[in-house]
Amino acid sequence: MTYARDERRALCALLDETGPDAPTLCAGWRTADLAAHLVLRERRPDAALGVIGGPLAWYTRRVQQGLKARTGYRQLVQAIRTGPPRLSPFAIPGVDQRANFAEYFVHHEDVRRAQQGWQPRELDHPLADVVWAQLSMAKMMLRKVPVGIEFARDDVQDPGTDRHRLRMTVRPRTPVVTVVGAPAELLMWTFGRTRAARVRIEGAEADVAALSRAH
Repeated sequence: MTYARDERRALCALLDETGPDAPTLCAGWRTADLAAHLVLRERRPDAALGVIGGPLAWYTRRVQQGLKARTGYRQLVQAIRTGPPRLSPFAIPGVDQRANFAEYFVHHEDVRRAQQGWQPRELDHPLADVVWAQLSMAKMMLRKVPVGIEFARDDVQDPGTDRHRLRMTVRPRTPVVTVVGAPAELLMWTFGRTRAARVRIEGAEADVAALSRAH
């Protein structure tokens, strides 16, 4: 069992619990839309290229809407739970953890955090470290922001001080803005869920404002 599979199973359990019409943090998507997206990503490689936008985004949207309309919600969730088909690139040993952990972690939180009264999960240290390692992708995702960015974990501190022990340079540029939070919060912030991410942003007021406008 991998952390990616753990997140897949937990998300499927939550989708079963919420039903198809629950809100998510993905703009314009209910839980049925999110389920269709995940099935498309693993089972329709012809349409998956448009997931990140670009000239094929219209085709991706059409296929996703078709999956949602033609496939029952329970069947969509079961397809996610079953995992990718044998010939899918996602079924290659080792690919699941590398390619799916952040995807399923973030989407699990997309459903959790859209519900009333949500609270951050308490992650054990090994899982928090796995999430922290995923943040290396932020260097690519945030490469166009107008300021330098540093991440600082607030769940690991030097004993007897208020200094954050673990830091990561995301964008080596001056001026620098520091985004402080637990690894899960930093990951959600990186993926654009800024309003639902419990982080603290430190830096000059103008630099923080510039980052907020760009993100």
